[in-house]
Amino acid sequence: MSNSPEVLIHPSACVDPGCTIGSGTRIWHFSHVMAGASIGRDCTIGQNVFVAAGAKIGNHVKIQNNVSVYDGVELEDEVFCGPSCVFTNVKNPRSEVSRRHEFLATRIRRGASLGANSTVICGADLGRYSLVGAGAVVGGQHPDYALLIGVPARQVGWVSRHGHRLQARDGGGNLLCPESRFRYLENPGGTLTCLDHPEDQPLP
Repeated sequence: MSNSPEVLIHPSACVDPGCTIGSGTRIWHFSHVMAGASIGRDCTIGQNVFVAAGAKIGNHVKIQNNVSVYDGVELEDEVFCGPSCVFTNVKNPRSEVSRRHEFLATRIRRGASLGANSTVICGADLGRYSLVGAGAVVGGQHPDYALLIGVPARQVGWVSRHGHRLQARDGGGNLLCPESRFRYLENPGGTLTCLDHPEDQPLP
């Protein structure tokens, strides 16, 4: 294991030699991090979490209890995984047929949030600051700030960087976050852009 002395690992957790864990990260009860896994700094890995050898977890990621992050899953910085959310890595699994060479990559981009008990089908690419509702089943590619709910999940609107559904507008027609008052521009191609803060920068 390659990590900083500032990493907190609960005595009941199993952290294999050969993984990488950034400073300030906390790994709680009964979790297992396999050799080869990469976890960034200042993450919270909750109780009974499994992180596979091929998983990549960025900085400031929060993974709640009972989540398995399998090979091929990448969680960028600031991602939130709610309790018992599910990732898959094979679309047509069979116990008697080995498909380890068919694992599909799944990417959850910066700042996205996955609600409790949601399921992310392998191959999905969820945009920055998107929000998947509790219990939703989501696959495919979705834009930044998308609000995704249902089974199967569909986009029903937009959410702000601060996690609020965007409905109110200013005088120029831009969507307004009720908390931060950041303005969001709806683009002709079906995407959203924050006018007041860069998408790739931490909040002030």
